[in-house]
Amino acid sequence: MINAFTVDVEDWFQVAAFERHIAREAWERQVNRVEHNMQRLLDLLDEHGVKGTFFTLGWVAERYPAIVRRIVAEGHELASHGYDHTRVTAMDPADFRRDIAQAKRLLEDAGGVAVRGYRAPTFSFRDDNRWVYEILRDCGYAYSSSVAPIRHDLYGIPHAPRTPYRDASGILEIPISTLRIGARNLPCSGGGFFRLYPYTFFRWCVARVNTQDGQPCIFYMHPWEIDTEQPRQRGIGLKTRLRHYTNLAKVEDRLRSLLSDFRWGRMDEVYAT
Repeated sequence: MINAFTVDVEDWFQVAAFERHIAREAWERQVNRVEHNMQRLLDLLDEHGVKGTFFTLGWVAERYPAIVRRIVAEGHELASHGYDHTRVTAMDPADFRRDIAQAKRLLEDAGGVAVRGYRAPTFSFRDDNRWVYEILRDCGYAYSSSVAPIRHDLYGIPHAPRTPYRDASGILEIPISTLRIGARNLPCSGGGFFRLYPYTFFRWCVARVNTQDGQPCIFYMHPWEIDTEQPRQRGIGLKTRLRHYTNLAKVEDRLRSLLSDFRWGRMDEVYAT
């Protein structure tokens, strides 16, 4: 079974947890860590012979096109994470169209390849914004990985299918991976859960998705999750602090184990999008 390795390419100050603490107008004044962290991450994937999909912000491509060029040059899939990490729940259809069209143009200009995949910031597709799919199709996208079929305080559609499905527009939605435990879906795709769960338990979850469901598992992470030297944000609550900083020092070693324990590939190849 080949699983899908994915990265949401954004810098430490662009995460949803810091939305109320670092204004977009202040982003240019923050310490840039995304270039350094992406070099480390790409080196690590090269070391293990793994190709993945990089859902990249247009904002990052606009300022650091060398990152995008290296992603493409090393055989990874370049995909869109929108322009500036604005949640879809904060946009109307016109705003969304502008956002994904701008991101696609910037990424394609920097990378020289077609961008067909999209992941919404903070998995912000919900039942009340299903209009997104027709706009994705109209803008030239082929698939999305923007639905989390879980209960979460920031996102999630708990009743959504756990396996890939096509919207009426023709767009393929590939929800992030979950494990069915009783009547609930347990998240097992990565992100903060990769840092919170013991590695042996996370590895068991991935294996169960492969064997019990007969499905590839999607893993996702962010470049800042391997960065113990990123600036520490002050004045944030305990929940935000735990979400962002817990076990950062353990991620690289866990990632090396994960890359060795399973087979990994690009989204467009694993799911034949």
